[in-house]
Amino acid sequence: MDRGVSILEATIAPAADGWRLDRALADAVPTLSRERLKVLIASGAVTRDGVMVRDPAKRASAGDRLNVAVPNPTLPHNEAQDIPLVIAYEDEHLIVIDKPAGLVVHPAAGNLDGTLVNALLHHCQGSLIPAG
Repeated sequence: MDRGVSILEATIAPAADGWRLDRALADAVPTLSRERLKVLIASGAVTRDGVMVRDPAKRASAGDRLNVAVPNPTLPHNEAQDIPLVIAYEDEHLIVIDKPAGLVVHPAAGNLDGTLVNALLHHCQGSLIPAG
């Protein structure tokens, strides 16, 4: 059953015996960064024999078998928002904005809305791709 996660199975290599868990897992699962693994470990997404491991600094042992539950990516959905824009120039292919200081350009962690992208989506009726 898909619960929005992918389970990766990893075995700690003999060369990684005694390393920090996050480092040993990064070696065993090269598709994930050490920083991403730290977050997953701290959030309880890593288990050893069905038991959560929450300390990225815990020492790994060669042969440890771990499961890493990686949340499936979600597509961002940007909402059009009526945020006033100062438009210096606009034609069918180009828009020049006098962006005020402090206005975040695009949604990201910590700034999911209230951005220039949200304002432009409103101004351009939902599409930032020119018709044609």
